Amino acid sequence: MAASELLVGGYVCTPYLHNHESIEIKDTWQRSKNIQEMYFATATFSKDGSPYFSPAANHYIIAKFKDNTKILKEIDKFKQEKASFIFSMNDELFERECSEKVNFVSVYYLEYGESYTDMQDVADVIAKRDKVGRAGIGTMDLCSNKEPKFTFPYRDSIVVLEVASDKSHQSVNKYCEETRRHICRKGITLTNLVSLSVLEKLK
Repeated sequence: MAASELLVGGYVCTPYLHNHESIEIKDTWQRSKNIQEMYFATATFSKDGSPYFSPAANHYIIAKFKDNTKILKEIDKFKQEKASFIFSMNDELFERECSEKVNFVSVYYLEYGESYTDMQDVADVIAKRDKVGRAGIGTMDLCSNKEPKFTFPYRDSIVVLEVASDKSHQSVNKYCEETRRHICRKGITLTNLVSLSVLEKLK
C-alpha cells in the first residue's frame, strides 16, 4: 500500500485568541503543504455539545488538512486553555465541485454508532443536498491545557458537512438543519455539535 493511502485528512478548528500561540499556528499553516485551505470563522456550539467544550472561544481558524498525524503534533505544540478540535475523516461520503465559496462547516455526531446501512442512508440524503460540497464521517480529538470536565462519548461517530453558498449564514444554518431532519426521518439520531460560519478565507 502506498504511503499516501495511509493518510487521513480532515478539519482542525483552533481558537483564534490574538495571542502568540494563535498567530504562530496561523503562520505555520499558511506555509504548510499539509494545509489545503484555511478560514477564519465564528463558532456556535449546540446546547447538547457545549458542556463538553467549556471554555470555548468565539472565533476559530478552520483548516482542511491532508495528514492528521502532522496536525495532532502541531496542535499539541501550540495548545491553549481553550480547546482545539481535530476532526479526522476516516470515510469520505463524497466531494463535489461547487460554484459558490465555502461559507459554513457543520459538525454532528451519531448517538447510536454507525452501521453500513446507516452510513448509506446518511450518504444518500446528503448527496441530494446540492449545497453540500464535501461530507465525511470520522473521529474527533480534543487538545487543550485544561482537562475537560466531561468526556465526550460520541467522539468516534462524527459527521462533518462543508457547505458552499452565497446565502447568509442564518439561511445556510437552516439548510443544514433541514438536512439533519431528513436524516433523522430515516431513523438515525444525528445531533448538531458545532456550526462554524466562515468570515474570511485565509488560504
